[in-house]
Amino acid sequence: MDSRRTIETSKANPAPPGAGGAQPAKVAARGSLLEHDKVPFADLARLHAPIREELHRVAREVIDSGRYIGGREVSAFEAEMAAAQGVPALCGVGCATSGLFALLKGLGVGPGDEVVTSVHTAIPTAEAISLTGARVVFCDLEPDSYSLDPRQVARAITPRTKALLPVHLYGQPVDMDAILSIAREHGLPVVEDCAQAQGARYKGRLVGTLGDAAAFSFFPSKNLGGFGDGGAITARDPQVLRRARMFCNHGRESKFDHEFEGMNSRLDALQAALLRVALPHLEEWNELRRRAAAWYDERLAAVEPVTTPKVLPGTTPVYHLYAILAPDRDALAAHLAAQGIETGIHYPRSLNLLQAYAHLGLGQGSFPRAEYVCGHVLSLPMHPMISEREVDRVCEAMRGFFGD
Repeated sequence: MDSRRTIETSKANPAPPGAGGAQPAKVAARGSLLEHDKVPFADLARLHAPIREELHRVAREVIDSGRYIGGREVSAFEAEMAAAQGVPALCGVGCATSGLFALLKGLGVGPGDEVVTSVHTAIPTAEAISLTGARVVFCDLEPDSYSLDPRQVARAITPRTKALLPVHLYGQPVDMDAILSIAREHGLPVVEDCAQAQGARYKGRLVGTLGDAAAFSFFPSKNLGGFGDGGAITARDPQVLRRARMFCNHGRESKFDHEFEGMNSRLDALQAALLRVALPHLEEWNELRRRAAAWYDERLAAVEPVTTPKVLPGTTPVYHLYAILAPDRDALAAHLAAQGIETGIHYPRSLNLLQAYAHLGLGQGSFPRAEYVCGHVLSLPMHPMISEREVDRVCEAMRGFFGD
């Protein structure tokens, strides 16, 4: 992957400068900075300020109710998110990791099986596979992209393959037509990891509705972030979702009728109540993320050493992260930090190089594209409330570093 070539960004779906009604003007006012102020990587306090009173109100109501596990808030959130996703049913879970595990178990994945996924992702994706007793099978990335390469997936399938697990990383949808075609050819279910992409669309359809099952994360920094850990799962087959729900509730549907051994991974009532307040704002928050990404795209287009995120044609990303590729990534991060600009690295090592997967025997050079990305990727400040001035400061500092 050539780090000196700025990848062409799709112009089909950028948010217009005035997207989101009157909110952007207010955002700019709240987000304006003096030159010496810091630019945070994310700003949850700023994000929640407009809905703070409502958040406090529903939290008090749950606390006063004395009902903290299950109940009305959880069932109401599940129904509201299912409606927003356009799926018949959805189950809240303790986190996306356990949600992926439960879905795989619901699909019958277990010891002796294999599940194919990306080597460039957060470890929970692979952990969920390994916890079922199945073997995780890693694949490299597409050229000039952070997404799973369907051609690698096709080559990785064996008679033991039980499922495909694509990851919509950084809020960018995977080439699902290609993945689903491979799955149909081999009679395999597809489980979408939507932890970083809630609200993203592939050819007009929401991610999480394309495959056979999907998991979402409500980790606080996610596009729909909660106030602790949390997640949700859905499945096309009602029996798969039923079984996955049971796995997350000790293998039962009624209190003492345990059909099999499961685990405890339920969405708490307090989290559900708070998420119900946030959910109606998700579309607007994603629009603001796209607006910020458009600002970055425009200002970094002329910074030749920087590779900006590629957008697959026909997709509408949600930019959970705005991840660039740059030479001297660590020096660039230090340069930005010295100017009060926070950045992140997602992720510094591809999963094959972690000690946790040393037993697979996939050393350096096994996945050259992912390994290259891990050595050059840098996540810039990105959140719905980031202002144009903040983006300007980041880009000016980067131009100074590269001498542009």
